[in-house]
Amino acid sequence: MESALLTACLVLAGVFRYSCSMIVVKILLGLVGLGVVVFVHELGHFLAARAMGIEVEAFSIGWGKAFLKRKIGGVEYRLGVFPIGGYCKMKGENDLRDKSAASEDGVFTPEPGGFYAAHPFRRIVVAFAGPFFNVLFAVAVFSVIWGIGFETPTLENRIVLVSDISGDSGYPATAAGLRTGDRIIEIDGKPCTNYHDVQQAVALNPGRALPFTVLRDNKLINLTVTPEMDKETATGKIGVYFWTDPVIGRVIPDSPAAKAGLQPGDRIVSMEGMDFPYSAALTTIFAGREDVPETVRVEWERAGQQYAGTLDLAETGTLGIEWQLPVYKTPHYGFFGAIAKGASETWTTFAASVKSLTFFFKGIDFTKAVSGPVRITYMVGDVATSGFAESAGSGLRSLVEFLAFISIALCVMNLLPLPILDGGLILLFLVEIVRRRPVPPRAVAVFQTFGVVLIGGLMLVALFGDILFLVNQG
Repeated sequence: MESALLTACLVLAGVFRYSCSMIVVKILLGLVGLGVVVFVHELGHFLAARAMGIEVEAFSIGWGKAFLKRKIGGVEYRLGVFPIGGYCKMKGENDLRDKSAASEDGVFTPEPGGFYAAHPFRRIVVAFAGPFFNVLFAVAVFSVIWGIGFETPTLENRIVLVSDISGDSGYPATAAGLRTGDRIIEIDGKPCTNYHDVQQAVALNPGRALPFTVLRDNKLINLTVTPEMDKETATGKIGVYFWTDPVIGRVIPDSPAAKAGLQPGDRIVSMEGMDFPYSAALTTIFAGREDVPETVRVEWERAGQQYAGTLDLAETGTLGIEWQLPVYKTPHYGFFGAIAKGASETWTTFAASVKSLTFFFKGIDFTKAVSGPVRITYMVGDVATSGFAESAGSGLRSLVEFLAFISIALCVMNLLPLPILDGGLILLFLVEIVRRRPVPPRAVAVFQTFGVVLIGGLMLVALFGDILFLVNQG
């Protein structure tokens, strides 16, 4: 159905020519990953159509010309040349747009056994099934992840004020009285155990006064912070970095840090003569410079002994280190506990996605805040490659978890009551039930034309932003 348009856009994204080979790899990985999400969506439509007695003419795994097809039970099953997504072609689903389907007096005559010959309630079930299967996919993925359990590096709930780094005090966190070193224990009555909890609470509540409980000098302090809207990301922000101890977790081979003798476990004490209490201090070191310095003087501590050296950044422009992060271990969940946790996380993500839609009316920068097919595809591939760089297990977990988030987003977007989307079809069929007669084809045509123009315009804006995004990755 409507996801055929999305799949076609993803194909265009996949063949988008760009000079950086790594970006191409990420896009190709992203295409395969997103193809799974689109396939699940179309599978929902297919199974629901069959259950509702609507004839399905073809169901394809993959897009493009079918290199293998076989007809079983009246349905032609196809394998497309592009192994991404798929589509479900139901009998008569395009009849309403076909002028020949309506007689001169404007009365619509559906094909027997076709989509529009079915009762509107049955059509609602079929239209809803696609987004519903996206939700089921997310529940299944989250349940498996929490059932198996995992360990993941994460940032703490301790903060560093951006104002202490930049010197600009115009941030909500600074105005509210937060200080560098504070540990955020609770926001709006909900506990915060790591940076993700803090980030989610702040991102979803721009403009809302949030009660914070922080731990400072072994004392609990209550403050009120009002996140401001970040128009480039369409999320709330308060002006904090998350505290990371300046302890090296990994040294990239042949990097400036490796050549200078730095090793995992070393603690950076100072850089360029400046104290280095947390990793965010690196921003202070390079602040105000137009270019990365050719050399950087570093002092570090190892097993109680002090060392010093000079890092040559002339060739790479980077230090070549990754900071050591605390490892978060998930609690053990049994079968039913994992399903309950998976359903809970799916609902939380779904609610957050719905809430984020309201931010579109608050003056955001659409070219940066709205991701089109190219950028989404790149992001999926980026998550996959970053995860696999750590280990196969970490890469697979990161990929399927991110696909679950994308699946929920696809569900939310498709349920919007806009023409050509599942939500628009459901709205038309509800009107038909209330009127007790079909909506006039001419009115439907106008409704759908409006939808094509609206969605097409948003797609163009998103694609323009995607191109700028990819250029900045180079």
